[in-house]
Amino acid sequence: MRPCINRCLQLLADDAHKQQVSCRGGPHQSHQACPACKGENKILLRVDSQQMNLLAVLEVRTEGNEAWGGFLRFKKGKRCSLVFGLVIMTLVMASYILSGAHQELLISSPFHYGGFPSNPSLLDGENPSDLKEHHHQPPVNNVSYVKDYPSIQLVISSITARIEFTTRQLPDLQDLRRQELHMFSVIPSKFLPNSKSPCWYEEFSGRNTTDPYLTNSYVLYSKRFRSTFDALRKAFWGHLSHAHGKHFRLRCLPHFYIIGQPKCGTTDLYDRLRLHPEVKFSAIKEPHWWTRKRFGIVRLRDGLRDRYPVEDYLDLFDLAAHQIHQDLQAGSAREPSEMNKIIIGEASASTMWDNNAWTFFYDNSTDGEPPFLTQDFIHAFQPQAKLIVMLRDPVERLYSDYLYFASSNKSADDFHEKVTEALQLFENCMLDYSLRACVYNNTLNNAMPVRLQVGLYAVYLLDWLTVFNKDQFLILRLEDHASNVKYTMHRVFQFLNLGPLSEKQEALMTKSPASNARRPEDRNLGPMWPVTQKILQDFYGPFNARLVQILADEAFAWKTQ
Repeated sequence: MRPCINRCLQLLADDAHKQQVSCRGGPHQSHQACPACKGENKILLRVDSQQMNLLAVLEVRTEGNEAWGGFLRFKKGKRCSLVFGLVIMTLVMASYILSGAHQELLISSPFHYGGFPSNPSLLDGENPSDLKEHHHQPPVNNVSYVKDYPSIQLVISSITARIEFTTRQLPDLQDLRRQELHMFSVIPSKFLPNSKSPCWYEEFSGRNTTDPYLTNSYVLYSKRFRSTFDALRKAFWGHLSHAHGKHFRLRCLPHFYIIGQPKCGTTDLYDRLRLHPEVKFSAIKEPHWWTRKRFGIVRLRDGLRDRYPVEDYLDLFDLAAHQIHQDLQAGSAREPSEMNKIIIGEASASTMWDNNAWTFFYDNSTDGEPPFLTQDFIHAFQPQAKLIVMLRDPVERLYSDYLYFASSNKSADDFHEKVTEALQLFENCMLDYSLRACVYNNTLNNAMPVRLQVGLYAVYLLDWLTVFNKDQFLILRLEDHASNVKYTMHRVFQFLNLGPLSEKQEALMTKSPASNARRPEDRNLGPMWPVTQKILQDFYGPFNARLVQILADEAFAWKTQ
């Protein structure tokens, strides 16, 4: 019967009516033409003119008792098939209606632990307009989410009951070497004794017509860095050292790292600190090399590109190395043992927390936890590195993060929806995996519509403290920095053993307006809803309490007054 219907069915739509075409089925179907349609045995098929997202609806109707008679004259098998089809169609339509707020059928989520999406989102530090858009239409009706608080509280209670801060197993140095053979072949185990920053001389085999940055991945893949590298080229040839008919260049790594967290004031701290004459930063503010570029990540959603070799990262410190080289030469003429005062810094806000790329390159462990973390490799080369962390109330950090990176449809309503979804996804992971496995789970992190995991400061800090000593960290709060910039900067100077500033220099550094403040259009959206704030305070509470224990400072509880 179906081939006949398919050949006979035609849609002739106009302003007045829709043509209805039907065909009587029978046991003998011709392949040339359908038999004539007669009114007494008619199954009338109407096609709904309204387009739907995933399917068109065929509505089966009958006309009068004659139609029912035709239906009853079908063979039993065909009647069962038709009834079964109607049941399936009804279930599909019910699924569509029930999920209408999300404009999709009620199909199981594509989120599965252990698998990886082909288009993960671009993370912080890049152009916000390049981010994956994660749209959720807000509910049409004015729903009071206060009524939903008890159900969300159950989700949070489920997560809290499973929180366990365990100590990670540190990898062996030989395992690190096998994982990054090239990096260990380039960076030496010992550095110049009269330089605060870890520096060494390396032979440069190129000629004076050679472009030293010809293959640098930062300039190849990012047009915005080309002017930066033009400046590097102009300065390069005047800062080579010559000995025994060979050319040598000074290579350096950072003396200190501002490692996090995003939307916690790291940009403002960077902008003020670089005004100190003894501080030099990388040519690019946030190289993201340790966490992303060394794995070849340009945009995860576009797939992985060639890995950025360590030489490309070292190129970013050439201007600072040039100045250190000049000071070393001048100092050797006066006093060979005189320590160079210049220190190099790097300020990628992803360094503390982002280990998403591990799943692409490291063998998976049985418990789902990464075998290597960023700090393992930094410590292997720089066990004396200094680390600065700027933190903020994680509830406010998440809302600021949402406002900055969301490209459209921003509202307190939409934020609440995304927070609720993220909490449910996090709970699903915690049902099967450890806290650390979920925090570093690439699939989970890319599935969550807001970056809930970035505010779990205690988890990341504990993992860093298994590698570095506590006295190598300076942990700051954005709230304190905002209320007393001068005091915060003095703490940084003392931590880095920097010399004093003149009154004019200090005034310039401390009285300039804050960097990277919230955009006016985002401020106009107003604060998050009180119920959303309460939900997030409940979620982050146990993690803040652990942070207070680690740092012995109640201020990191961020308790409301």
